[in-house]
This record gives sequence, structure tokens and C-alpha cells, in this order.
Amino acid sequence: MSESTQLSASEKQAQLMEQLNEMVECSQQLLHHYVQQMQGESFSIPDRGVVAKAFMQLAERMLTEPDKIAQAQSGYMQGMLSLYQSVAKRMQGEDVVPVVEPEPGDKRFKDDIWRENPYFDFLKQSYLLASQSILDTVRGIESLDPKTAEKVDFYTRQYIEALAPTNFAISNPQVIKATLDSGGENLRKGFAQMLQDLERGKGELRIKMTDLDAFELGKNIAVTPGKVVFQTPLMQLLQYSPSTETVFARPLLIVPPWINKFYILDLKPKNSFIKWAVDQGFTVFVISWINPDESLAERDFEDYLLEGTLAALDAIEQATGESAVNAIGYCLGGTLLMCTLAYLAATGNAQRIKSATFFTTLVDFSEVGELSVFVDEEQIELMEKQMEKKGYLEGSQMATVFNMLRPNDLIWSFYVNNYLLG
Repeated sequence: MSESTQLSASEKQAQLMEQLNEMVECSQQLLHHYVQQMQGESFSIPDRGVVAKAFMQLAERMLTEPDKIAQAQSGYMQGMLSLYQSVAKRMQGEDVVPVVEPEPGDKRFKDDIWRENPYFDFLKQSYLLASQSILDTVRGIESLDPKTAEKVDFYTRQYIEALAPTNFAISNPQVIKATLDSGGENLRKGFAQMLQDLERGKGELRIKMTDLDAFELGKNIAVTPGKVVFQTPLMQLLQYSPSTETVFARPLLIVPPWINKFYILDLKPKNSFIKWAVDQGFTVFVISWINPDESLAERDFEDYLLEGTLAALDAIEQATGESAVNAIGYCLGGTLLMCTLAYLAATGNAQRIKSATFFTTLVDFSEVGELSVFVDEEQIELMEKQMEKKGYLEGSQMATVFNMLRPNDLIWSFYVNNYLLG
């Protein structure tokens, strides 16, 4: 019995040593990637220089408005005093009303322990009070120009959300429990996963958000039968097989975005829009955009119109004999479809698209919301220089932008689940 136990312990020790060696080797590779990045010209979204400049302007303006800082500090001190009084009453057995509560929909503090345990309840409320005080401070500086104020507000929220107690092993009760239950195995697994993600990003952390091996063509991705009937250097045109005895004469063309691929509309039979449209009797065509590389460096938006939507219209007419279609544009695909409608109207061919439907498509670009933080003249110039050098913008850099719009859901929840909970 003791020999078996000793053998098991030896095996665990050998396994641990092997894992540590793998971590050391991976860390050396990461250091190599880091040195290469520092020696070369680095480009990142967001640009560090742009962020630093915004906060330097904030610091300058804060010196001219000390009263606003004093007001925010006074509000914070009053809030903390109320919290201390609340804690004292709770320790004496009194029922107390929270001084501050998370916003509706904030999933970070949904576990009951954040309310029931006095320590974690205090930690949560003190974090929320500090967060609000910081935001009140930067939002109270009225002399900042609107563009800079928008950047400061956005990146301040990124900073605040990064420092949430849920993002640290020592202050997240779920992580503490998992660590005690597994003897620290969750943290070891999490660190190994982090090293893998850093290696995959060549020194930049690319958090794995899904199991790519979980997708099976025809089962839970691109489930509706169809085939490629036409292609250009920029796209392939798919036609789906009919599922009804008769079909409508007028075809349906779907123009998806470049970022989300066409199969976002065709993941499973029960929620596939493409399958639903086919089952209604439509002859469905969908554009599948190519993933660009250096060979497409000279292509621009006009080429996507000429060799994308317009070429698709010609191919559909050749395949079906119908000169007009109904069209759907999704996200940036909708933007391209709008431009196609304008082009057809200007050239006297408006009748080629009888109806156009838009899914999540921005029409008025005068107010683009928080995306404007990334699209000022300075940053656009930096992006264009990078694209001139490489020929395209990395998909991971675009993903970073969209993830930062919802950091708690798209960054920190994965950080906690992958690296802290293991």
C-alpha cells in the first residue's frame, strides 16, 4: 500500500517537473519575442502614445481645476465613512442597506458570497466607491476638449475594470475556493494556459475564447447544404440547395461583413437564418469574403464593390436568369450594400436590387459611439502606415478594439475562467 502511494507521489513529482520545464522553455521563447518587438517598430491598438497624450492633457487641466478634484475626493470620503458605519452596524447584528450596489447586469458580483460574507461585501463596495470617485474626477474636468475627454473616460474605465477584485486570485472567493479544493492545480493550469496564449500571440496575450476543435463542418458550423458557384480574387459566391418543391423566382443575396464570416448566420439548424430562408422557398446566395494577405495590398473599398457585390449580381443572373434580387446586408456588409445601391442608382441600374434589408448596419457615421476613440486622424494615420507596410490589418488587432468595448464580458471573464479558475 505504501509502495503504491510512494509511486503515485513520484509520478506526480515527475509530472510537475516536466510541466515546469515546459513553462521555462515557453517563457524563454516569450522573452525572445519580447526582445524582437522592442527592437523593431511596434504597432498596437490602442496606440500607447495616443493614450499617454490624452492623460497628459488631463493632468495639465486638472492643475487648473483643483476644486473639481476636491469635490470628488470629498464625495469619496463621505461614501467610505458611510460604508465603515454600515460595516460596524452589520457586525453588531443590524440589517443594513448597501451604500453602493453594482449596476444591473454586472455579472462579476453575482455570487451570493459577495453579499453574505462581510469581508467580500466590504471589498466589493469599497471598489465600487473608488471606481465612481475616479470617474467623477476625470468627468469633472470640464476644460478638456470633447475628443480627449472621450478617450480619457474610455481608458479610465478600462483601468477601473482591470482592477476589479474579481480579477485577482487573492480577492476572488470563487478562485480561493478552487485553489483550496485543487491544491493550487487551477493556478498551475491557468499559468500554463497563459503561457500558451502568449506564445500564440508571439508575446501579446491572445486569450482563447473558444475551443476551435469543437466545431464540425455541417454540424455546428455552415450546416446548410450549398456549393461555390462563382469566385473572384476577393470572394466566393455560395448557392444553397433548395429544400422546397417550388422556389420564388427572385433570388436572395446576403452580403456578410469581412470580420464575422458568412457562417455566423448558419451555425446550427435550429438557429440558422440561412436554413430558415431556404426553407421559406428562397434561392439563397451568400458572399464568402477571402481572408486578405499581402497579395491584396493594393485592393481598396472600390474593388470590394466591383469584384464583390456587383460581380455577385452578374453571377446570380447568369445562374438563374433573374436580373433582379432581394438583398440583405449584415454589419459592414450592409455598409457595402448601401454603397452598391448608391452606385446602381447613379448608373441607372437601381432595379437590379428590388429590396434591401440591413442587419446591425450603421448608416449615419457622424456619431459612431465609443469606436470614435480609435478613429481620430492620428490613429488612422498610424493604421494606414502599418497597412502600407504589411498590406492588411491583423484580425487580432480589430478583435482587440471590439473586446475593449465590453471588457468585462469579452476580456476579464475569460481571464478569470482560463487563468485563475483553470
